[in-house]
Amino acid sequence: MAASVFDSPLYAHLFQTGDAGRLFSDSAAIRAMLLVEGALAKVQGGLGVIPEISAAAIHRASLEIQVDPGAVAASTGENGVCVPGLLTQFRSEMQAPEFAQHVHWGATSQDIIDTALMLRLRQALLLAETDLREIIGHLADAAQAHAAVPLPARTYGQHATPTSWGAVLAEWGMPLCSAIEELESVRKSSLFVSLSGAAGTGSALGPKAAETRAGLAKALGLNDPKRSWHVDRGPILRIADWQGRVMAALTHIAQSTLGLTMTGITEVALGASGASSTMPQKQNPVGPSAIIALGHQFTGQRVTLQAAAAHQHQRDGGAWFSEWMAVPQLTLCLASALSQAKRLASGISPHPVKMHSSLHAELGLIHAEALSFALAEFMPRPEAQRITKQLCLDALEKQVPLADLVHADYPSVPGSLFDPAAQLGQAPHDAAAFVSRARAMSNS
Repeated sequence: MAASVFDSPLYAHLFQTGDAGRLFSDSAAIRAMLLVEGALAKVQGGLGVIPEISAAAIHRASLEIQVDPGAVAASTGENGVCVPGLLTQFRSEMQAPEFAQHVHWGATSQDIIDTALMLRLRQALLLAETDLREIIGHLADAAQAHAAVPLPARTYGQHATPTSWGAVLAEWGMPLCSAIEELESVRKSSLFVSLSGAAGTGSALGPKAAETRAGLAKALGLNDPKRSWHVDRGPILRIADWQGRVMAALTHIAQSTLGLTMTGITEVALGASGASSTMPQKQNPVGPSAIIALGHQFTGQRVTLQAAAAHQHQRDGGAWFSEWMAVPQLTLCLASALSQAKRLASGISPHPVKMHSSLHAELGLIHAEALSFALAEFMPRPEAQRITKQLCLDALEKQVPLADLVHADYPSVPGSLFDPAAQLGQAPHDAAAFVSRARAMSNS
């Protein structure tokens, strides 16, 4: 097995990451860092910090020159960061030492690495948003079509009260809608440029340090933090927190889907399923299982990232290095989970007949709560609850439907009380509310 499933040809179709995977290659990292160096030089040239002719040459070279990651490896191993080796290669390739001397003027390695990371995370968030909108669209279409299709709601894995398939889909989709609505705030609070120099003071950047940072932020389309965030990893943590909320929502969908496809339940069908190597009858829920596995991996890396946020003094190599290992995994876990969730959302379909059968399979006990409130119309509620509980016990003991026992002893209780379609409460409304929210988002 490969060290990471995201780099494995063997598991490439099980843990697909799409365009997000290309953001976290060595080549992509180097390209992003060179873009930062080029933009920095251009801004500094415009402010008169470095000669404009040098700035123009550096900016042009940053767009044209390619640096082989392997050529930087030895230097990275020695220095702990890749920027010194990258600068050596870049200056050499420029073949213009009079201009190249002004590359990286006043910046530190962390400025370049962190800013380059933010460029890639910005793109990763955009890709995630696109996937989320597609998933929400599929869920909304299904919720609209099945807003009032009854099935058992389950708590602790047991029948609770009737709900609708549309309401279940709304339950899945609403957190995803919230995630999209929160995304702009995450971008503003977290996608920061970093330009603070060796110890966060910007001393080597000169008197125009603040202007340079603001100009770099504008040039790259990032936000100006107006301070150093070298040891404040809040921006990274906020992005990871948003990713974590999305992952939790996707894992909930996957876990629920697993439950609904279990033998003896099978209330939904998946658009695609996997085969067993030895059991011909099996149709394994591979997609949901992959999402759950990715959720586990995400959780572990999230713990690592949280621990790595505690830096010592003005920079901490060990903490920062740990972040490099965690952030790509977190982002690719989410990208892969979103890829699986798109297929799941587009292919999942209900089995209304099986749902109907499930609602009536347990002697109608799913209507116990409704019965207790119906009896409370003409007796104290504690008494109504006591009687309802006894009737449920009697139904189980005698294997007689609850409705039959109730109608024998309490003929005034309406028969509609035992009709799942009449006991959906707000479920159809919840489905419709989700559809409305999803449609509004798609038009915004």
